Amino acid sequence: MQLNPFDLIVFVGFIVTVVTVGVMMSRDEKDSESYFLAGRGLSWWLIGFSLIAANISTEQFVGMSGSAADYVGLAIASYEWMAAITLVVVAFFFLPKFLRAGIYTIPEFLEYRYSAAARTIMSVFMMIIYVFVTIAAVIYSGALTVDTIFGGQTFLGLEVNLVTASWAIGLLAAIYVVSGGLKACAWADLLQGSALIVGGAVVMVLAFRALGMADPAAVGLPAEMAGAGAVEKFRHLNAAKLHMVLPKTDLNIPWTALVLGLWIPNFYYWGLNQYITQRTLGAKSLAEGQKGVVFAAGLKLIIPFVIVIPGIIAFNLYKDQMAEEAIKSNQPIVESFEEAQGSPGSARVAFRFDGDFAKLHAEQAADILAFNAALAGTTPDTGLPPAEANAALLDVIAAANENLPREERIEEETALIGRKYDSAFALLIKHLIPTGLRGFMLAAILGAVMSSLASMLNAASTIFTMDLFKEYIYKGASQATLVRVGRIGVAAFAAVGCIMSPLLDNPAFGGIFKYIQEFQGFISPGILAVFVFGLLVHKAPAICGVVGLVVNPIIYGLLKVLAPNLAFLDRMAVCFFVVLGLMALITFLKPLEKPVELPVQTRIALESSPGAKMAGIAVVVVTLVLYGVFW
Repeated sequence: MQLNPFDLIVFVGFIVTVVTVGVMMSRDEKDSESYFLAGRGLSWWLIGFSLIAANISTEQFVGMSGSAADYVGLAIASYEWMAAITLVVVAFFFLPKFLRAGIYTIPEFLEYRYSAAARTIMSVFMMIIYVFVTIAAVIYSGALTVDTIFGGQTFLGLEVNLVTASWAIGLLAAIYVVSGGLKACAWADLLQGSALIVGGAVVMVLAFRALGMADPAAVGLPAEMAGAGAVEKFRHLNAAKLHMVLPKTDLNIPWTALVLGLWIPNFYYWGLNQYITQRTLGAKSLAEGQKGVVFAAGLKLIIPFVIVIPGIIAFNLYKDQMAEEAIKSNQPIVESFEEAQGSPGSARVAFRFDGDFAKLHAEQAADILAFNAALAGTTPDTGLPPAEANAALLDVIAAANENLPREERIEEETALIGRKYDSAFALLIKHLIPTGLRGFMLAAILGAVMSSLASMLNAASTIFTMDLFKEYIYKGASQATLVRVGRIGVAAFAAVGCIMSPLLDNPAFGGIFKYIQEFQGFISPGILAVFVFGLLVHKAPAICGVVGLVVNPIIYGLLKVLAPNLAFLDRMAVCFFVVLGLMALITFLKPLEKPVELPVQTRIALESSPGAKMAGIAVVVVTLVLYGVFW
């Protein structure tokens, strides 16, 4: 897809405007409170837009729309609609306690409630997740979109690919975060958040228009539906995808996760995740913070209509192109198989493929099945679909590996995929957006990346500076030194993310959205359990914080190995309850003699907002209605 001069003017103009506004609105951020918390002066409307912009990135436009294009469909919208309810709870349960304590970071609260050790453990865990999972993943998802649309073209003398796109995105976001901290993020988010919603709405309208005009045969509809409208065609094609309930055996969002598992990452993300909560910690008052959070909750209700629905339509229109994108990703693995097939006696690698691959490349799947059967020393089960029969062979190989020395074990290659669902939104843009709007859409996509990436970089640098550097490296650091360290941290973390980003193109990660959620499970259930238990059980001793944080990744890792068929959301639920049980036992055996007294700051007003409470109730009611309609 080519950009004409007008597209380039719009694109460059938008990016320059975002960076300029971010820098200009935060020129005087010279002390740590100004740099990291915007001087605790953010208004509700700025908080609300900034929360949405920080959250809705290409993680959603790429990952969530990709999951919607796959079999998951509308069920993936639970991440958004459940978040609306979660935000209302955060506004009136978590936020008052955090603002009352006057904290800079979420881990800092654990020191007041439990111990310095708990604060440090959480800080280290969050740093690892931010730098090696979320920052890298957001950069990758944006780079993937740019590469899908413009890959192979030359811009400013550089070929557009995953590597160059990753570095361009990381550099652009880092520029205004280094300059102005949280206030720069918030003002840039105001522009970028608006562009996200408008851009998503434009794509949705054009997607429905294209579906309405499509030849029935081309999208798998009977000929008599030639005169049907877009909505009727959409409902007919996607009846199986327009509901919120998936089987309890599903590995992504089983219905059991709607009961409990999905609430865990939601409450962790919106209530305890530094790069999100940092906006609310910068509120000028509790009432402003609550109004901003509830405003964001209302905006969350519309997100599935501009992200999930277009993803579903993308499959209807462009499933063949998704298969072509998969062929590109599969090429290194196919070459590895062909090499192994040429020397079967010395091959020490087995190959996995998904159901789509088996249907689209039946002959190649049969060759792989026969190859793996030879490695396993058995015959495949002809009563199973090819992908399942192959998975059974791989289980036999894995069992045999346990009795072999490491150098003799058969390794498993990355899975071959039939369609690259994460390309769904990019394909809509590539095929539907007319010349003249392409520059705006590209700017909106990069705005999505930069808003989330900037938030993560600022949060990671805040945790590193205030929870680690100030506490353990240089306790007497001046305000100027803290700001300088924060800026250096932003640049360093951006560089690490750009280096790691292209590595995530490996299909082994199973889609970027699942990758992020899966790895956050190592920390999120434990963090949520520690906070909830500490806030509700006032005599929980300090050791509870350490035990809860340390035990969770161990349990989650064991479940991942010993129960691989248990959905990651269900693993989170198990971890959450085990950690709660351990803390309850410790408290029963050795309770505190008297409750811990938390600090109380007096700088900002702490009166709650009655109006925000009424609006929050309305958001919850509308969310329940949406679930009732699409259940």
